[in-house]
Amino acid sequence: MSPDLPLLFAERAGDYRAGIHHCTEAELPELLARLLSAASQVVVPPGLPAEWTAGLTVPLLLDGAVPTPVADGPGPAAPVTGLTAADLDQPGVSVLTGCAVAIAETGTIVLDAGAGQGRRLLTLVPDHHVCVVRDAQVVADVPDMIAALPDPARPLTMISGPSATSDIELNRVEGVHGPRRLDIVCVH
Repeated sequence: MSPDLPLLFAERAGDYRAGIHHCTEAELPELLARLLSAASQVVVPPGLPAEWTAGLTVPLLLDGAVPTPVADGPGPAAPVTGLTAADLDQPGVSVLTGCAVAIAETGTIVLDAGAGQGRRLLTLVPDHHVCVVRDAQVVADVPDMIAALPDPARPLTMISGPSATSDIELNRVEGVHGPRRLDIVCVH
C-alpha cells in the first residue's frame, strides 16, 4: 500500500461531502462518542469491536443478535432481532459500522456484510452512518478492491458519500433514499 492512498481516499470521499475525521487507534472511542452524541439510538452490527462503543452515552441496539437472557439492570447494547426499515428510519437513529475495503481512487467504502458491517438495510436506511476505515483497508482502485475482498461472493454495498441525487439542472438533493450524513473515521 502506498502511504498516499489513505490521504487520497480521504480527499476523494470528502469531495462527495462525507465528513472526514482522522484519528489514532487510541483516539477512536472518544471521536466516535462525539460523532454519535446527538443520536437518539445507535444501531451496531454483530462483530463490531466493543472498544468502539465504549465511550457512547446513547442507547445502543445490536442488530441481528440472538437474544440472550439479560441480567437485571440495563446493558450497553440491547440485542434486537428483526429491526425493520421503519425502525431504522426513526428520527435520530444512527448506525456505526466498519468496512471491508475502501477505494482511494473513487473515495468509496465497500461493505460486504462481514463482521462489524451488518446487513445492507443498516447502511441504506438510517439518516446518519458513521464508518470506520483503517489505513490498511485502503486500496488503490476497483481491481485492487476485488482482490482484497475476503470473500468476493458476498453481496457488496459501495458507498461514495451521503445519499444524493441531482435533477437535469444538476440541483443536488441529499438523503432522498439513504443516509443524509456520512461520517468516515480514518484511523491511522
